[in-house]
Amino acid sequence: MFFKKRKKNNEITINSPLNGELISLEEVPDPVFSQKMMGEGVGFIPTTGEVFSPVAGEITQVFPTQHAIGIITDEGVEVLLHLGLGTVELKGEGFNIEVSEGDKLNVNDKIGDFDLSFIEEKGKKTTTVLVFTNFADKVEEQTVLHQGKVESGQEIVELKLK
Repeated sequence: MFFKKRKKNNEITINSPLNGELISLEEVPDPVFSQKMMGEGVGFIPTTGEVFSPVAGEITQVFPTQHAIGIITDEGVEVLLHLGLGTVELKGEGFNIEVSEGDKLNVNDKIGDFDLSFIEEKGKKTTTVLVFTNFADKVEEQTVLHQGKVESGQEIVELKLK
């Protein structure tokens, strides 16, 4: 036979959505995330407020308060980017999200900004979380490729799909 059926790619690389320090999910000071109730993933302590897409995919949701963005990859992995902790209470203040539901993104396309100083002034944490909400259904294994200081667009996690 002249044509071989190509194997389905069963790995996805996740890129850093921002500049800052990559931390384990267990280090995130919020039990919903640190106890992995929302899924597996990683956390960040951002040094700048610019936010970029960690994956190629489609925006499935931008919360009305702009503090959280949902993206689904072509492989069906659901990514939740949660900007800051307790930031839902800011009702969108300090956030400028430039994408909408249905937008298609490439890796490192700009999603928007959030004002780190404003968030801290309001008594909230800037700690940002990236979780895979359907991890149990779609992902066999997560490998963190880098720890510590990261830059947006840098490869940080590899997911082995089921």
